[in-house]
Amino acid sequence: MIRLPLLPLTAAVSALAVVANGAAVAGDAVGQPQETRLGNEIRSDMKAQQSREAQRQRALDLREQALKAAQARMKRQLDEGQAATAPADGAGGAAGGDNPSEQRFADLARIYQAMKPAKAALVLEKLDPDVQLRIAQHMRERNAGLIMAAMTPQGAAALSMGLARGIPVRAEPMKKAVD
Repeated sequence: MIRLPLLPLTAAVSALAVVANGAAVAGDAVGQPQETRLGNEIRSDMKAQQSREAQRQRALDLREQALKAAQARMKRQLDEGQAATAPADGAGGAAGGDNPSEQRFADLARIYQAMKPAKAALVLEKLDPDVQLRIAQHMRERNAGLIMAAMTPQGAAALSMGLARGIPVRAEPMKKAVD
């Protein structure tokens, strides 16, 4: 049997181990990077940030859809309102009331509604019965009632009759009692 010297045999085995370890390390470096705690934390933070960003984007998309739906609903209501007022404007034009004059009476009605009822009644009662009627027709019922309550009984009665009939009625002056 041949005896090999121990020193060269140990050197050969250790060289072989170095080459094998080098090949293993090179294989790991090329295939997959090593997982470290820092790398794992960075990766999890990036995933969390991407998740938050996706959630924010979904919320923005929902808001945009809600805004578009609200705009469509408002446009539909506006179109319905214009369609509803279009026949009334045509009928008002036949009766002699055009749109700008109706707007003036609506503006006057808002002014009288903003005044205190007692003061508005004093001024309104001095107006022509036709103007009184047109202004009262544009007022809210509660405000018209408060103003009529502050008018003289004859003025309130004449305006009430005008509102009921749709045509102005002149108030008759009060007759003084003879002693």
